[in-house]
Amino acid sequence: MDGVREFLDAVRHHQLVEGHFRGLLHLVIGRTISRRDGIVLSRGVTWRQLAEVLKLLRWDRDLVREFGLNPDDLPPRDRQRFWYSAIAGARIDMNEARAEADKLVPLVAKLGYVVSQASA
Repeated sequence: MDGVREFLDAVRHHQLVEGHFRGLLHLVIGRTISRRDGIVLSRGVTWRQLAEVLKLLRWDRDLVREFGLNPDDLPPRDRQRFWYSAIAGARIDMNEARAEADKLVPLVAKLGYVVSQASA
């Protein structure tokens, strides 16, 4: 999980989240993420694992507006349930999420990360 945290911290620090949030969720859940030196950070995570990391890193709840969700309509008190519900609402299995993720890949490559292609 430390690799996922490292990756998400870097993406947030370099302000690549806004406008790419659905694609970012798709990358973290469904693809292998490595450093340029070949060290694998993640081979994909479950929704629950990602929800826990987003909770721990205290990500901005308003990001869910990017895919049409209202943060006030999601579980307010339990942050892990909030993020799990948000991931479900993001529909990361759709072609739009894959396309958004593909647009994000070259941006994270500039940060030194290599992301595998989406499986068909």
